[in-house]
Amino acid sequence: MSKMISKPLVLTYFYLFIYILLSSGVILYNKWVLSPKYFNFPLPITLTMIHMGFSGLVAFLLVRVFKVVAPVKMTFEIYATCVIPISAFFASSLWFGNTAYLHISVAFIQMLKALMPVATFIMAVLCGTDKPRCDVFSNMVLVSVGVVISSYGEIHFNVVGTVYQVTGIFAEALRLVLTQVLLQKKGLTLNPITSLYYIAPCSFVFLSVPWLLLEKSSMEVSQIQFNFWIFFSNALCALALNFSIFLVIGRTGAVTIRVAGVLKDWILIALSTVIFPESMITRLNIIGYAIALCGVVMYNYIKVKDVRASQLPSESIPERISKDWKLEKKSSDIFIPNNSGSASDINVDEETPLTQSTRLSHIGRSQVGNHGA
Repeated sequence: MSKMISKPLVLTYFYLFIYILLSSGVILYNKWVLSPKYFNFPLPITLTMIHMGFSGLVAFLLVRVFKVVAPVKMTFEIYATCVIPISAFFASSLWFGNTAYLHISVAFIQMLKALMPVATFIMAVLCGTDKPRCDVFSNMVLVSVGVVISSYGEIHFNVVGTVYQVTGIFAEALRLVLTQVLLQKKGLTLNPITSLYYIAPCSFVFLSVPWLLLEKSSMEVSQIQFNFWIFFSNALCALALNFSIFLVIGRTGAVTIRVAGVLKDWILIALSTVIFPESMITRLNIIGYAIALCGVVMYNYIKVKDVRASQLPSESIPERISKDWKLEKKSSDIFIPNNSGSASDINVDEETPLTQSTRLSHIGRSQVGNHGA
């Protein structure tokens, strides 16, 4: 009996390890590729388009050729009113987020991403999907104060990079709200593969506009090195991350994946200072980030309480908690949140925003494209 229990547990923790490894690896890999001090490919839009093109191609093969999953019933109206605006903000968040790598460190970027629940809550209130609340607002203030302290302690503070990153966070927050408002109302549910199938090509098209204006000329006049295996492996890691989150969600409960997300954030900050020696962390950085993280944890606790309170009374809270730790979720989980929650309940992994990640971590953005998203 113990062997029967230990085997799925070992497999679950293996998936969690792979998720943490890929999630951290994709961010560090992107930084290495883009940084002028390392691989020196300072073209974030081009890199993101490579990710989107590769992800869209693989999704097309899985849906249309190998028929691993069936496409949803997509009408022109749904595509025009839902997929296109969501893809536009998705592309924007990837563009701004990847551009930030050129100006600020990975560690500081992770700290800034503590603002994700703040941005999402603000957008949700503005769009009418959430209501202003004193308890949530106080947590948002705590998170913001922590980020300000962390920013003040940043040795290599760069205004341009900070503006890019914060803009990308708010673009992603608006995308999350639009996902709920637009897709939920249409009753459309997408898994990670069908999400990529519909959204990645559209995001690629949107990214081509700033690429033509900002990066095309740079590629023609400068000697940019293009190594096929570097970009192929980079895009493959981003795609693998998207599917690893799908596997983790399928085998664990919300509590486990949230704890894994927080662990990943700290590991990533520590690793980035080792791999990129120019990234220095000060005491103020850590103090500010710890304050922000406390706000995020309390915020998520409030949101989890809200969701549990809205569920049927037939299940007690202790039963819900125990279920969170059991391996009983199925791989049919979708990335569209259910109607019991708001967009501000959602945290998407930074590297794979197309897949819902219900982790406690604030760092919720991706990128199959920072992913590269």
